[in-house]
Amino acid sequence: MKITIDEDKCVGAGQCVLAAGEVFDQREDDGIVALLNPAPSQELLAEVEDAAARCPALAIEVEK
Repeated sequence: MKITIDEDKCVGAGQCVLAAGEVFDQREDDGIVALLNPAPSQELLAEVEDAAARCPALAIEVEK
């Protein structure tokens, strides 16, 4: 699995962090998503897909 994020789209809602905190975080200064693990294990697939679905700005792309 490979994850890419579009920081320009991110609105800092933090839904990704709530859904998959092992993979996503937010920057302290502006709340924009920070990718902790761009290639997480398959065991985290459901959480990562949930995070992408929750993103109001559609800033997360998941390749399986």
